[in-house]
Amino acid sequence: HALVVDRLTKRFGERTAFSEVSFQVAYGEVFGFLGPNGAGKTTTVRTLATLIGPTSGSATVAGIELSDENGMEIRRNIAVMPESPGLYLRLTVTENLEYFAALYGLHHAGPRIRDSLDAVNLGDRAGDLCGGLSKGLRQRVGLARTLLSDPKIMFLDEPTSGLDPVAAREVHELINGLRQKGVTIFLTTHRLEE
Repeated sequence: HALVVDRLTKRFGERTAFSEVSFQVAYGEVFGFLGPNGAGKTTTVRTLATLIGPTSGSATVAGIELSDENGMEIRRNIAVMPESPGLYLRLTVTENLEYFAALYGLHHAGPRIRDSLDAVNLGDRAGDLCGGLSKGLRQRVGLARTLLSDPKIMFLDEPTSGLDPVAAREVHELINGLRQKGVTIFLTTHRLEE
């Protein structure tokens, strides 16, 4: 399994973000994590992505036990796209991806950037400033960024939040295409229709 979560819990003092969460996700599966705003979906993603530690329970991510000492190894196998992709609006699409590729330690990233842009149907927008893109196109740039590191698991936090129905459908089609290529997708949403 790509993800195995067993009774995972996260508390912040007296407040419980999520409690006793258990599930399994197979490689190449799209897993929808549904719940209302404030239900702990993003905190679960942050925990599985090693950004915060769990209070109790256990998990394996990409076959690696979730622990402080395994954090770097887990992060090499995953990619996270937050609800807002955090792009630099004064940079072009390619410049944004070059910046993030450098952060990932990818040298000679040109071919990887082109492949990522082609995967999200943005090859013809590579030279556009991100500030001039619609929210739907920015989400696609965020998806391209997550593909740079060739992850085994992609965590997508509310990837269609605020998108119109056409843009949301395009994102769903992209996600399905990634699944068909064997990428495991962990998708959070508060919308039942997703």
